[in-house]
Amino acid sequence: MSQNNAFQEAALPLFADADEAAVVAVPSGKLPSYIADHRKRLRARFMEGGAAAMPDYELLELVLFRAIPRQDVKPLARRLLDIFGDFNRVVTAPAPRLVAVQGVGDAVVQELKIVEAAAQRMMRARVMNRAVLSSWDALLDYCHTAMAHRETEQFRILYLDRKNVLIADEEQARGTVDHVPVYPREVVKRALELNASALILVHNHPSGDPTPSDADITMTGQVQDAAAVLGITLHDHLIIGKERELSFRAQGYL
Repeated sequence: MSQNNAFQEAALPLFADADEAAVVAVPSGKLPSYIADHRKRLRARFMEGGAAAMPDYELLELVLFRAIPRQDVKPLARRLLDIFGDFNRVVTAPAPRLVAVQGVGDAVVQELKIVEAAAQRMMRARVMNRAVLSSWDALLDYCHTAMAHRETEQFRILYLDRKNVLIADEEQARGTVDHVPVYPREVVKRALELNASALILVHNHPSGDPTPSDADITMTGQVQDAAAVLGITLHDHLIIGKERELSFRAQGYL
């Protein structure tokens, strides 16, 4: 990893080892003034202007403050962004990849995953037990938050009642970077258990390109056929890419 000017603000050694638990001793348990003042200013700016007033690395610093209480976290924030690209990708990165970064240990991973879980829960609350067709944009936002930055494929099923209200959102399977196993019989069986009247299939493409593969199209047809036999409607199949999604219904595949 090359060092650039962004790292020169650190007056202390970055980390003694790969885990943030090994911190530099601070006399009397107090932070050096330059760190304490920086943290105070950053928190004040956040409270005054919100996240919109801060670049990604500063927002990430705020998250890291709790995990690393006695060190300058700016170098680590910039390092994480250099490796993963942006705030979203840092927060949603798999734990094994995070801990491979110098300076990241269990406490940092925990804080990042708390942020990820909170974001997903808040977005999910906007769509659960609501009519999907009248909150479609919120549904897409939720799917992007939950799936767009995953590095392996995930297949989710949204189950709807007779009024198209979302009654369940369940992960059906996880796969590799380019494949996830889906079993139409299990999809329909679960719909019957939930007394669902309609389905929306959702999965992500880690490549970032939501264009459906031949296997995606074939599987969707199989689920549609199996559901139709039991009077269950397949409303759509959404493929979530990095920047955009593809709707089978809108593209004429359904």
